[in-house]
Amino acid sequence: MKDFAQLVKTIDSTNKTNRKVEALSDYFLKATDSDKVWTIAILSHRRPPRPVNSTLIRHYASELADIPLWLFEESYHIVGDLAETIALVVPEKVKSTEKSLTQYLQEILKLKPKSEEEKKDYLIENWGQLNYYERFVFTKLITGGFRIGVSQKLMTRALSKATNIDEDILAFKLMGNWDPSKISYTELILEENEADYLSKPYPFYLAYAIEDEASELGNPDDWIAEHKWDGIRSQLIVRKGQLFVWSRGEELVTDKYPEFEAFTDVLPDGTVLDGEILPYPGESIGDFKDLQTRIGRKNVTKALLNKLPVILKAYDILEHKGEDIRSTPFEERRELLDDLFEQYASKIKPFHLSETMRFSSWEEMAKEREKARDIKSEGLMIKKADSSYGVGRKKGDWWKWKSDPFSIDAVLTYAMRGHGRRSNLFTDYTFALWNEDKSELVTFAKAYSGLTDKEFKKVDAWIKKNTIERFGPVRSVEHEHVFEIAFEGIAESKRHKSGVATRFPRILRWRQDKKIEDANTLEDLKALIPE
Repeated sequence: MKDFAQLVKTIDSTNKTNRKVEALSDYFLKATDSDKVWTIAILSHRRPPRPVNSTLIRHYASELADIPLWLFEESYHIVGDLAETIALVVPEKVKSTEKSLTQYLQEILKLKPKSEEEKKDYLIENWGQLNYYERFVFTKLITGGFRIGVSQKLMTRALSKATNIDEDILAFKLMGNWDPSKISYTELILEENEADYLSKPYPFYLAYAIEDEASELGNPDDWIAEHKWDGIRSQLIVRKGQLFVWSRGEELVTDKYPEFEAFTDVLPDGTVLDGEILPYPGESIGDFKDLQTRIGRKNVTKALLNKLPVILKAYDILEHKGEDIRSTPFEERRELLDDLFEQYASKIKPFHLSETMRFSSWEEMAKEREKARDIKSEGLMIKKADSSYGVGRKKGDWWKWKSDPFSIDAVLTYAMRGHGRRSNLFTDYTFALWNEDKSELVTFAKAYSGLTDKEFKKVDAWIKKNTIERFGPVRSVEHEHVFEIAFEGIAESKRHKSGVATRFPRILRWRQDKKIEDANTLEDLKALIPE
């Protein structure tokens, strides 16, 4: 644990990527094999489940620090991070420990079923044996919120430096459903395992968003466009007569989509398709909220399959007849996919193709983008015709040109402190719209991004002077300010008081030129819901 805590301290003290890579590489060279596996797991989001809820953790820490809970809570809201708050307020260690990272994680895995009293004793005992950074790391492992400014890609780069194994190969090895408590470092990293290869997807290639003009990409003849579908990015794999469906979050979801079994006996062995899982009620593409009904179900009933079937809208082929073809130019991969679709789609009902388009001008492409919402698309994907299928997010070859967001003017009604560097400012806001006769404001969305630091400070100062009531960390405020709120999608919702759910809301601008009477109504919002 000491070595891992020192690693976290080193990484936490620098913004330089090379320094982080160097620190990680050095750690991988000297750590025990079991600690290496757990470190890889932690940095690739395979943390153990939280064994103690955060409310109990806060109570235990305030008791050990001998401060009232309200003072601990205030400190927490100022610091903005629970693990850091505990590391600061808990008394310095009484005795030290030589337990390894692996030992701690094995204990944490066994802690969940124990009684509250046993959990309390365990936390207090271990907080008392660790220094500041060790306490910080230990509490991060307990809470499950381990983020230290290291992406999986950066971790893979460091592991490659330590092992001399190619980064792409390591990225492939780390995909899938492996368990850090059961697999060895040799099995995970050093040796080839044919059985693992059978089910493993390829690392997903991700696009960057176009922030300026699309025309800056150069000659449109060099690019292939297609619509950006709003579903679950997935890879569908058929190898040795078996089907595997993986989500981009590296979750094996084969059992959630039984209609995809139709691919198994039809597609050629050794086929991997990259595409989007989309809801398809009534033989037409549905909304993302429809898909959420399928995502949340443990058991997919026959009635649900009939009511809400899904399709795979395929847009790339990564493996063909058992051969990895990711280095083949995109244009050629699409020709293979088109041929595959033409040959087998009639036998596989959920097999759909994402149509590719070529344009002679950016103006023509922009007109196609304007049609996106009419066909349940989020905009366009633009891919270099000669591009290979890369790993992770890489600028240059793949771009997403999303439709302009919806927007509406709303009134600020509640505020809560932010996190991290904004933990001493009220930056998390709740917004409302007028009901039909403008007699009441009805909450419809929360947002915490979009303003400049200067604007956040100005709004924060106003909130502190115009608070009506306090509800723990939340404050209700005078109804005085209007903000333009942007969002990517909108749908009816029975779970929200407003009757509407918005996707990815954020602040577009502070409308200091408007009075609250000028804010929009719920009817205005509902009018944006696509037919």
